[in-house]
Amino acid sequence: MVENDTHGVVQPQDIQITDRRRRLTVGLPTCNTSRERRFPLTPEGAALLVDSGFSVRIEEGAAATIHYSDTQYISAGAEVTSRDSALACDIVLHLSPIATADSRRLKRGALLLTLLNDTCQDSEAVKELLRRHVTTIALDRITDKNGNTPFADILAEIDGRAAMALCSSLLARPDHGKGILLGGVAGIIPCEVTIIGSGIAACAAALSATGLGAMVRMLDNDIYRLREARHATGPGVVTSAIHPHVLENALRSADVVLATEVSPRYTIGAELVDIMKKGVIIMDLNYDSAPMFPSLEIVDISGAAHKSQRSRVCYTGIGNAVPRTAAMALSNTLMPLMRRIADCESATDTVRLIPEVRNAVVTFMGKAVNRRIAKLAGLRHMDINLLLNCC
Repeated sequence: MVENDTHGVVQPQDIQITDRRRRLTVGLPTCNTSRERRFPLTPEGAALLVDSGFSVRIEEGAAATIHYSDTQYISAGAEVTSRDSALACDIVLHLSPIATADSRRLKRGALLLTLLNDTCQDSEAVKELLRRHVTTIALDRITDKNGNTPFADILAEIDGRAAMALCSSLLARPDHGKGILLGGVAGIIPCEVTIIGSGIAACAAALSATGLGAMVRMLDNDIYRLREARHATGPGVVTSAIHPHVLENALRSADVVLATEVSPRYTIGAELVDIMKKGVIIMDLNYDSAPMFPSLEIVDISGAAHKSQRSRVCYTGIGNAVPRTAAMALSNTLMPLMRRIADCESATDTVRLIPEVRNAVVTFMGKAVNRRIAKLAGLRHMDINLLLNCC
């Protein structure tokens, strides 16, 4: 703007430009469950969000499971606050299914970023999210422009890598395994690893196992995916369809059995479990969605004492054993998404303007738009495209 001075000369005046976009708050509450030790954001990630214009609020002690202190988040520009304050933000990051009590503390119209994990969802919590018109997005179902699922894929890779590191450690323990090395040494036959499935987690596990010197078999009924897995892992991994005799022989001689995602769902009954070696290490990376060993006792590897070699158990929760790695990976994957969310004026706009999140939406505009969650809560499923046409 300009104005005249007392002598009639036009003088330039400073123009103050104000960013009218509301500063969005991001809440990081503690995941109050023993089943989820991972955390979505590191202090470095929090600093990047603050630099991007977000206001980050973290519950006191929320990042203790990944060994980051509140002071480190404060140094990154975040505010350490109460649980109520963290849950009352515009955007809430909470990896495990939210409890009913916490869902009542969410801000009306808030955006909740979580993992789907539909078998652990509380139906009352889902109904409360609908009443509060919370837009819930399952991070593990978000796709990129090529149809990949970046959040699910990075967590699957971590699970596969961690599984082999943990198996190697357990086998070497004389109180659990046999006090043996996974890869053996000169003159000693290495351990045998049987991996069921051939996706990202399976390939990551196979690469780790062969790197340690183990003999690896990979079984799947998807021949095209097996071919891709063979290219990814090299000729050191033996691949096969899940033929009954092949599976039986592989399980009989295996020192490690790793169950990963298989489509259609595959189940291994008690009769096949009984032929396995004593001291065999069994892990299931997809127990929450499709348990492969229903006859076995389930043990969360990060929160329970390991069983003796006389007991066959199925270890789950593998990613929880390396929660800091998961936090760093999730932080890296979150940044591009959060910057795009910042350009949207509301949760509704986030779904409307970012097509990659559309298939990941669980609740939207007071309706259940995910079929599995709607069925779990005893609600009618609504097509999200119909809702988007109305807004």
